[in-house]
Amino acid sequence: MDLQHSTSPVYPPLVDRPVRWGLLAAGGIARAFAEAVQRSTGGRVVAVAARDGGRARAFAERHGIERSYGSYHHLYVDEDVDAVYISSTHPFHTEQALACIAAGKHVMVEKPVALTVAGAEAIFEAARARRVLAMEAMWTRCLPVVRDVVTRVRRGDIGTVRSFSAAFTVPFPYDEKHRLFDLENGGGALLDIGVYPVTLAHLLVGHPTDLQVLGSTAPTGADDLAALQWMTREGGLVQVLCDSRSHGASRTVVRGTQGWIEVHGPVNDPESFTLHRGHDSEWVDGPRHHFLHEVDEFHRCLRSGLVESPLVPHADTVAIMTILESARRELGVRYPQEEEPLHT
Repeated sequence: MDLQHSTSPVYPPLVDRPVRWGLLAAGGIARAFAEAVQRSTGGRVVAVAARDGGRARAFAERHGIERSYGSYHHLYVDEDVDAVYISSTHPFHTEQALACIAAGKHVMVEKPVALTVAGAEAIFEAARARRVLAMEAMWTRCLPVVRDVVTRVRRGDIGTVRSFSAAFTVPFPYDEKHRLFDLENGGGALLDIGVYPVTLAHLLVGHPTDLQVLGSTAPTGADDLAALQWMTREGGLVQVLCDSRSHGASRTVVRGTQGWIEVHGPVNDPESFTLHRGHDSEWVDGPRHHFLHEVDEFHRCLRSGLVESPLVPHADTVAIMTILESARRELGVRYPQEEEPLHT
């Protein structure tokens, strides 16, 4: 059976009880995820683990979680945990995801799913072999507004896509110890910020046949500005900008032979879009419950016994990691944890 593309149950679907979640790490993003699970209809958080046991305990008390651990190992072996949400920094994602998978846990791994392409592939290969669900926590792909844009583009509402442009800038004061500028901790604008517009471009236009990159690095060597341009096999042109040092409005535009779509709001969290065709235009919005949409998608996959989500397929996650990794190397950014040669 081709587990990667199977729509038949690969493991017993979870249909008769809520999904029991464990949280790996207890930071702000874990808090937002826990709140989304609480709002969902099919899950509950039963455990949280952090390297600091006191922090995990305080988190559990604040959110009404039954168990807390000062060791990730205790979370891996907790038999009452079905799925683990990993929200540590990305240099640790692969090791932690593989440990969860080896213990038979389903995993949702915060973006980027890994530090490197090789790490992403290792996670998904292990999940398919162990017959568990693995998914990158890329909420943007699960938002109703984005799903609507994808549907309209793919059915030809604006004709053949000719170009796509998006910019995402989030200013951070420079501090060599800050996670975003620390190479040891996976710092860099591409993996933290650029992953969003690159994901949207890949989703709407396609994969590069060739890639051009301009940008700059901070004194630590981490990328802080990157402009990516590529052509697809079908002839679409993509232009993407990400910057961790500047302010600026986010504007995303998809242009086609018969019309164009402007997506409003931040690239990672669009609030609406306007479809223009001839002299007519249509404004469309949708619900924006952030983490809740990806939680609901993960629950839906578990109820179907899937090893990957059709909305966030493994192949797309790996392909996007390949773009980001290639762009980093063009800028001369290499993490201490990386092994040569570049995987493309």
